[in-house]
Amino acid sequence: MRELSIIEDAAIAIKNGRIAAVGTTDEVMADISSEPRLPALEFQGMFAMPGFVDSHTHLVFAGSRENDFAMKLAGKSYMEILEAGGGILNTLRATRAASQTELESIAFSFADGMIAHGTTAIEVKSGYGLSTADETKMLRAAAGLRERLPAEIVTTFLGAHAVPPEYKERTDDYVDLIVDEMIPVIAEEGLAEFCDVFCEKGVFDIEQSRRVLVAAKEAGMKLKVHADEIVQLGGAGLAAELGAVSADHLLRASDDDLEEMRRAGTIATLLPATAFSLDTEYARARDMIEMGLPVALATDFNPNCANESMFFTIALACYKMKMFPREAISAATINAAHAIDRAEELGSIEVGKRADIIILDCPNPEYIAYRFAMNLTHTVIVNGQVVHTRLGP
Repeated sequence: MRELSIIEDAAIAIKNGRIAAVGTTDEVMADISSEPRLPALEFQGMFAMPGFVDSHTHLVFAGSRENDFAMKLAGKSYMEILEAGGGILNTLRATRAASQTELESIAFSFADGMIAHGTTAIEVKSGYGLSTADETKMLRAAAGLRERLPAEIVTTFLGAHAVPPEYKERTDDYVDLIVDEMIPVIAEEGLAEFCDVFCEKGVFDIEQSRRVLVAAKEAGMKLKVHADEIVQLGGAGLAAELGAVSADHLLRASDDDLEEMRRAGTIATLLPATAFSLDTEYARARDMIEMGLPVALATDFNPNCANESMFFTIALACYKMKMFPREAISAATINAAHAIDRAEELGSIEVGKRADIIILDCPNPEYIAYRFAMNLTHTVIVNGQVVHTRLGP
């Protein structure tokens, strides 16, 4: 993950939204067979890299959680806030009351900030509706962003995010609703590419999570798992068993389950801003990397972790999870692309891939983490088009 290919005095040729050539300026100019249609864009002293891939977000929701934040500062745990009607259930009420148009508008403003911070692909989960009508509403709002934003939008069904109030102490009945009604509707309409589940003590246990994931897999969805965030329940092992594309969080995952993930080819998606916002310990990124488990980084943007910045995420990964800056860049680009099954298209600057490139006002990879929490983005190029640029030199 530390082995980046750095080219000095580099050039990138783009044709029809794809990378046509990459190398030194002399190499690329010699490789171009016809006169470019547009004049070259020059960025002296800057650093070009693949656009960030944010492979775990909860972008679509209504409302905010200032009261939860105050409770958190007063010492209440995540589960205590949830039991008091805050957390996911707080957002559920606001999201159910919002229209699809309102949800799409709110999400657009968040995504626009992400793009300005160099993110060119965003995974978007449902999970704050927790009814068939409201989960499909959220996923349609996410799909609507594709028409309004230049970034790649990947949708994930997360109906198993919490148990709604009307199913309190009837979790198995709610799982029946997800399996028998939600998944068939969502699969028939093609609203979600992935299915995720919050596999956690007090939320959905291993067997309930397995039921949801198996049903989704049989319906043609790929799998993700919120795994072993608060207690060591075995969600990472379940993700490996079912061939999930990624298992996310993993603060409490056992070595045996992490090894099973490595063997299964399941990406470990780590979310250091979540640990920061919950003021808890961080995932063992160093151990995972040393055992050969591919690690991805994502913001986990959600009402409880309002982090739009992959720069902040990378800095936390380096300062708090002991990742090296170049490892963190790999984790935020090519490994994150694997975590949404887009590595053939995104995550690296290679001939034939989509031209999603960011130009950073920095001299080298290490500078990105050194200038922690700064937005170093000068220009964002998506599908070969400049979609954001900073005024000035």
